[in-house]
Amino acid sequence: MTRPDDDSAPASPEAAASSEASEGTEATAASEGTEASEGSEGTAASEAPDTSATSATSAPETFSDRIYRSASGIAGGVLLLGLSGWLGIDAMIRGEGRTPWLALAGLLFAVPVVIAFTVRPAVYAGQDRLLVRNPFRTITLPWASVEGLRSGYTSEVLAAGATYQLWAIPVSLRQRKRAARQQTRAASEDPFGTTSAHVAVNKPDEDRRAPSDAAIGDLREMAELNARRGGAQGPPEVRWAFEVIAPTLAGAVLLGVMLAIG
Repeated sequence: MTRPDDDSAPASPEAAASSEASEGTEATAASEGTEASEGSEGTAASEAPDTSATSATSAPETFSDRIYRSASGIAGGVLLLGLSGWLGIDAMIRGEGRTPWLALAGLLFAVPVVIAFTVRPAVYAGQDRLLVRNPFRTITLPWASVEGLRSGYTSEVLAAGATYQLWAIPVSLRQRKRAARQQTRAASEDPFGTTSAHVAVNKPDEDRRAPSDAAIGDLREMAELNARRGGAQGPPEVRWAFEVIAPTLAGAVLLGVMLAIG
């Protein structure tokens, strides 16, 4: 009797060896393909430029403007506005005859003037320009056009042959004398001669100058540092503050008319 053929019979040793060799060859080819793909990806990643680092490096540094204003002037202006508003509104409500109209004309004339000389003045010092906001004018001065700053009886900036007053940095002779006395006292108490006229040796954060002199000194340093910037070039620009001038003139005309017909 013959035995039927069995498909699950073990293969010969030569066939097993050939199959193992083919599988090893395929595994080697697959590993080499994987390494080649990884190498190509690494090469592409290394060749791609780092745009984030470049943009971060090329982005210019920006700083907020330094703002100089007179705290005492603003406080006085607010008090004057409150007092004039109280008196004017009371006269308009309780007054008789021409009194309400006179009070209205007086408020229309006085309020813009008080705001212009007390609340409005400010100095903005940025990287590219110095903006001076005076009562009736706004002056924009690129740092390259600034020729000098000085603090005598008033604070002034010289630019393009003209002189502009800095209303926001008032000069106090009392504070200047007080600062001079402190400097003299500190110099007399220092046996080693290390006393500075501006900064104390043991208190580097304390500025011995008067506030107006310290502000002008800071503006001088900013003018020297930023004068060569590309955005700091150009001539001065002067703009009249018509938003203050127009109501002031209207109030003055109305007040003059009311007084003339009275």
